[in-house]
Amino acid sequence: MPDKRRHRGPHPADAGLFAAPHVAALRDATADLSWLLSRGYTPAASLKLVGDRFQLTQRQRLAVMRSGCSDESLRKRKAIELSPPDVAGRPIAVDGFNLLTTIEAALAGGVILVGRDGCCRDLASMHGSYRKVDETRPALQLIGESLAALHAGPCLWLFDKPVSNSGRVGTLTEQLAAEHGWDWRFELANDPDRLLRETHDIVVSADSQVLDACGRWLNLAAEIIRSAIPEAWIVVLRG
Repeated sequence: MPDKRRHRGPHPADAGLFAAPHVAALRDATADLSWLLSRGYTPAASLKLVGDRFQLTQRQRLAVMRSGCSDESLRKRKAIELSPPDVAGRPIAVDGFNLLTTIEAALAGGVILVGRDGCCRDLASMHGSYRKVDETRPALQLIGESLAALHAGPCLWLFDKPVSNSGRVGTLTEQLAAEHGWDWRFELANDPDRLLRETHDIVVSADSQVLDACGRWLNLAAEIIRSAIPEAWIVVLRG
């Protein structure tokens, strides 16, 4: 059956799974997961232990997994995080789908998680295929306006080549940039995460493995949501 979704909005079960009465338990679960990770337990074993203890659904476990991190990861990420004024005139490397789907979800009323490291993350899953939604162009517009306001330097968007329609969204990104005079280009890569870990540019991503290995990063999704999408459904899971 073809994917006919027009929005990156909430899952039908999210209203119940992330209702206020559950948030405290999810926050405790995130803290417990982070405690286990800090002591060397594997992510899979830690998540199963915490998920079983709090009787979490698969979607709630996904939220906890995306929100927790070890003490060492938290220390490293905060040490290399830049504030928005620090990026003026400096080149940016964007984790394309990572940033875009989060802003799309925020605009569409999807759950936006605030994790232990302060990053905003969504619960969207593309399963190897990206579908343009009604929020795609507005999301790119907000991202462009934010980077322009920060006077950020040239911007390279990295999209996953194996994901279908990645070329189309890349082309849309460049077309929108041309309309506004933004210095953007896109590149399709088989492993964009590796490029983001190795680049000397400032990285825009909320991917945990990228943040643990990159040189410098900007928490751009959180900045955009805070300043431009006040109606976003925010679920804070950091302590």
